[in-house]
This record gives sequence, C-alpha cells and structure tokens, in this order.
Amino acid sequence: MRDLAYLKLLAREYPSVREAAGEIVNLMAICSLPKGTEYFFSDLHGEYEAFIHLLRSSSGITREKIKATFGHLIPEDEQIRIANLIYYPERSLARLKKQGTYSEDWQKITIYRLVQICREVSSKYTRSKVRKKMPKEFAYAIDELLHVDYNDENKKLYYDEIIHSVISTGIGDKFIAALCRLIQNLTIDNLHIIGDIFDRGPRADIIMQELMNFHDVDIQWGNHDISWMGAATGNLACICNVLRIAISYNSFDVLEDGYGINLRPLSMFAAKVYQDDPCKRFMPKILDENIYDAVDPGLAAKMHKAIAVIQFKVEGDMIRRHPEYEMDKRQLLSAVDFENGTVTVEGKTYPMLDMNFPTIDPQNPLKLTEGEEMLLRTLSASFRHSDLLHKHVRFLYSHGGIYKCYNSNLLYHGCIPMEKDGSFASIMVDGKTYCGKNLMDYFDKQVQNAYFMPEGAPGKEDAVDLMWYLWCGAKSPVFGKDKITTFEHYFVEDKSTHKETMNPYYQLSQKEEFCRRILQEFGLPEEGSHIINGHVPVKMKDGEKPVKAGGKLFIIDGGLSKAYQSTTGIAGYTLIYNSHHLALAEHMPYDPRKENTPKVSVVEKMTSRVMVADTDKGRELKEQIEDLKELVAAYREGTIKERIE
Repeated sequence: MRDLAYLKLLAREYPSVREAAGEIVNLMAICSLPKGTEYFFSDLHGEYEAFIHLLRSSSGITREKIKATFGHLIPEDEQIRIANLIYYPERSLARLKKQGTYSEDWQKITIYRLVQICREVSSKYTRSKVRKKMPKEFAYAIDELLHVDYNDENKKLYYDEIIHSVISTGIGDKFIAALCRLIQNLTIDNLHIIGDIFDRGPRADIIMQELMNFHDVDIQWGNHDISWMGAATGNLACICNVLRIAISYNSFDVLEDGYGINLRPLSMFAAKVYQDDPCKRFMPKILDENIYDAVDPGLAAKMHKAIAVIQFKVEGDMIRRHPEYEMDKRQLLSAVDFENGTVTVEGKTYPMLDMNFPTIDPQNPLKLTEGEEMLLRTLSASFRHSDLLHKHVRFLYSHGGIYKCYNSNLLYHGCIPMEKDGSFASIMVDGKTYCGKNLMDYFDKQVQNAYFMPEGAPGKEDAVDLMWYLWCGAKSPVFGKDKITTFEHYFVEDKSTHKETMNPYYQLSQKEEFCRRILQEFGLPEEGSHIINGHVPVKMKDGEKPVKAGGKLFIIDGGLSKAYQSTTGIAGYTLIYNSHHLALAEHMPYDPRKENTPKVSVVEKMTSRVMVADTDKGRELKEQIEDLKELVAAYREGTIKERIE
C-alpha cells in the first residue's frame, strides 16, 4: 500500500468510498476520450495581428469545422461571415448593427448555427470540461442548448424559449460573443510556442497578454526571448541588445507604450553626441509604423548607433571577464585600428565603413564615458521598474523552459549543440562536463538562477552574464551558430565576414539516425516520437520542406515575421496534432482586408486514433486512478475511516 500519510491527505478530497469510486469512474471515462488538439507555433517575432488571427481562427481548422457542419446547407460567403464572427465577435457585431442587419431573426439563426459548431468542436470533451470553459453568466443556457434532444417535442420548445429569452432581454450580442469565444477555446486544447515571441515585429507585449489569457500554454524559450529575460535580470548587454533591435526595426511602441521604457535619455544623448553624424548605416527598417510613439528616422538612426556602440563596449568587457566563453575573437571593438580606419576579423584586415566614434578612446576602446555610464544606469532602472515587463517575464519562467517533452514529442527552439562527428558538444563548469540533455538542463537551471537567485548570492552574477552568452554563444542551444556578426554587418562591407555558420546539428538532424539518437537522449521512444523545432526559417519558395529526417523532424519557422517573408515565400506554419493525424497549416502573409485561411495538409496519420489514455495526461490520470483504488481499499479494510455526512 502507498504511503498512509498520502492516502489520508487524499481522503480529505474524497472522504468516502462512494466519492472515491465516483472519481475513478470519471477519470476512466476521460481516458477513453480522444486526445485534445495541440497547436505548435514558432518565431512569432512580435507579429501580434497575424498571430492573434491564427489563434482565433485555429489556423484554418475553424473554417473546416464550419464547412463540415454547414457546407452542404449555406453558401461559401455565408460560411466566411460566420468564421469572421467567431474570430472577432465584438467587431463583427458592431459592424452589423451599424449596417442595420442585426435583427431578431439574424440573432436566432446565428445562435442556432453557433450552437451547432460548438457541438461539433466540443464532441471530444467531457461535459464537465466544456462547462469549465463556458462564461459563468451563460453556462446554464449554453449547456442546455448543447445537449437538447431534437426528438423530444417538449425539449424543442424549451430550446426555442431559451433563445427567445436571450434575444428579448437584449443580451443576444453578449450571448453570441460568449459562444464565439467558447468555440475558440474548444478548438485548441494545448498551445505550444516554440520560441522567439519577441523582436522585429511591432508588439510582442500584446502577444504575451494573449498568451497569458490562454487556458493551456507552454513556451520553449528562443534566443530573442532569453535576451528580453536577460534584460529583466539587469544584464546590461541584454538591455542594450533589446533596445538596439527594437530601434533598428522601428519598434518604439513596444518599448514605450508597451513596457513604459523611458527612451528620452537615450534620444537626448544620441542627438547631442551624434548631432553632425547622419548615421546612414543605422537607419531603422520600417516594416510597421508606430501608432503611439512615432520617432523621426534620423533621430532613430542616432539612437541606434549610440546604443550599438555602448553594447559593443559592454559585450567586450563581458568577454574579457569570462574567458570560459571562448569568445576572444569577438572583441572586435578592440580589434579596430583607429588611426588607419581598419578592423581585423579572423586574422584578416578590412576597411571600416564608419569611423565616427566620439565616445571611444582609441587607447581604451571598451571604456564607457561618464555620459554612457549614466545613460546605462537610467535605462537599467527603467527595465527594472517596468511592472508589465516583469509580469510577462515571470510568465515566461512559469510556463517556459529550454525544452519540453510532451506526448512523445521533443520541443525546443534552436538545437542540441553537436560536433561535426555527430557527438554532443560539451562545456565544462567547475570540473563537471555537460552535454546533450544534461547541457540543456544546466542552461535551464542557470536561466532560473539569473532571475530568482537573491542579489549577491554566490553564482548570481555568473548566471546573469550567461543570459547574454545564451543570446549569441557558440554552444548556446537557443542560438545555434558559431558567432553573431552584428559588428561586421554595421561596419564591414565584405559580406564574407557576415557569414554565421550553423551548428553541425542543422545538417546532422536532417538524417533520421541522428534524430533517433536525440530522442533517445531525452528518454523518448524512437517510434512515434518527433522533434519540433523553430529558429531557422524554412525557405519554401526555394523548394525546402518543413518535414525532415523521414518525418522525425518538423521545422515550423516559416517566417511569420515580415522581415523573413521575402526569403521564405510564406508566413510561417502551425503544426496541428489531433487524435487522427499531424497536419501543417501553411500561412499566407496576414492582410486584414482578405480572407486569410491557411492551407492545411495532413503529413502523418496515426496508426490508430490517439486517446487520452495514450498521452502524458492519460498516464497522470492512470496514476490518480491507482491512488484512488488504494484509497478505496484502505476504506474497505478500515485502515482509513470514511467521513459520512
């Protein structure tokens, strides 16, 4: 028998044989249901409009459900109107009211249709689970409508009376909106974000709010997420990096309106220091216009250059403090010949494209000026005191990790660092070697330490510094390249210096044998398991496919970010895993004026329907069932006394 103390605790929740046995019946019934649908997204990069549309439309699956329910009854344009109502109920209802088409008849027909769709998407769940997702104020009415018996004439009258009462009391619009949100909630059971929520796009903060409102989500951190998390820990290099990237993509709204980061000190500093410098190489890429915080491109370029120079100084100092990073070759600011206007990269000398550095002392190029030090203190305080940023970062911690094993799938953003011979790359820390899964676990622990260890605790400073290494270090699993060539992109014309060599993982993982080795390393069965990976955009327009290694590897970064769409030819993928199959939804660039239904293709059919019992959740439920059986036995043997009320 299990630990008696544990069974006594369990008895508080199930104080009698009847209640414990009832829960056993309930859990066994849940195990016999089909598994819920999992959705996998990657590399959102602040594209909040596109992501929210995909989330609310379930990447095209809602349209399929509408077609399955009404395809033979109503025309295509009417199906599209129902779909848009489900995605954006408040917006659609406001438009209908303005057009004068929001009538009682329309409400009655719409409620009927939404109930039918809701019944379709809720069919694989228990009534209890569906009720938990319902808005409390309408739970009773929705539950009754979902389970009406059309063969019973009295029930049909009852059904009609519920709808009539909803409309006559003037709450039809709220009831319709509630049904729409319930359909959205039921279509996606689990949401997996395979990294890089932040940077490039306009509003990562809005995406974070949407994720926090979602019922079941996990996140595998990407290098851009780690950079923001590092900034929240106070890592100065990460703070500079976050600001540099946001400014370079004209993303002032996310900084100032989103997180309340005060950029005025930086703008004043940059305007003064670089007043006569056009900073042409630092002009921002304007993919999205700012709504709240428009900044003149010329001033933005000066701010961009100012923070980039400070970043190179801070990074150089960090490399000097940590010889174990093996990044001495990346101290390029120290490799500049200020007299001749050249820089030495990898032993070769190149002319610099820009030599206007009023804040750099050629004799000590990494030394911050007094003005730069004061600016960094101000910016650091702004990041430290941003309540919303820390709320979002804590959510990244509580719902995230470097990797996740779930339902026989291994999820991570970048790579498992490998050597060319196919062995796992290793690092040594305090005499201990880490590689493969152990390396991933080590980095995961250090990321936790960077934020949660008390200030001044042994190891805290090293953990905070490591956040920057994870952003761009050669053995970082979320970066996956030999180096980051930011400096060369700004200052060296020769494009050969811009090349960043991918970790050998990216070639090796395209072979099934290496994917099987990785799955085995993480304790997953080789058969029926997959690696789900983001980070590297799939260039579909060049014929590249997202499914690799004989179906063992899915790379689902297809370029949701506008910055990548000219390279990829599409706008990303959603991987959808339901009880029948794995499917890929291929996104088109988001345009709110057009119907944006992704193309969904089945890529792997399950040999038999996957039930809850076959999942990780099912295994948890089976353990609970065994615990409850032990409790029932203890009651019947008299070891624990029933509490009969």
